[in-house]
Amino acid sequence: MRPTDNLKEQCESDWQAATRHVFCSELAAGTLSRDKMAWYLTQDYKFVEGFVRLLASAIAHAPGLADSVPAAQFLAVITGPENTYFLRALETLGVPDGGADIAAAPETAAFQNLMARAAASGRYEHMLAVLVVAEWSYLSWAAPFHPPDPNLPFYFAEWITLHAGEGFESVVEYLRSQLDTAWERADATTRTEIEALFREAVHLEHAFFDAAYNAME
Repeated sequence: MRPTDNLKEQCESDWQAATRHVFCSELAAGTLSRDKMAWYLTQDYKFVEGFVRLLASAIAHAPGLADSVPAAQFLAVITGPENTYFLRALETLGVPDGGADIAAAPETAAFQNLMARAAASGRYEHMLAVLVVAEWSYLSWAAPFHPPDPNLPFYFAEWITLHAGEGFESVVEYLRSQLDTAWERADATTRTEIEALFREAVHLEHAFFDAAYNAME
């Protein structure tokens, strides 16, 4: 079993709860309310700055150029097409300026804090533990719904396509492979740290989907 599979297995309950969440199935079916989607995207957009910093830190701490190139290419997607999607979708959903004046929810702030801690650690394996969860969990929920129903509003359909398909699968495989390698080289203490960060990230993903689904009730 790959180390990343083993890490996921250790928090399978939270993983399944996050990646098979009713929020995701309603999003894919087009039955999720606009208000819930607006809340979710507003809060998710608040992750982007911290995520960019975390990914940039991972690029800076990668063992070599070959290890950093895929992450650098992915960074261009986050700051380009995905950023544009957020702004278009939020404007359509009635949230101007990306929701800059809206406060971060507690669940959002908790994940922002986790990313900041991982980035500030200076530890490549710590950064990877959080990055793998963030991207692999999204691939896991989006893949079953790809390609999306062509009749879906773009703010549903494009969110699915951003997190599924060959391009995104290759990003997740790259991140998993980097973490697999880091795990194999890690001592027992470092492995315990990786496990704790991975578990915390999965738990926070579950909590965020719960918060999004219960929002605007």
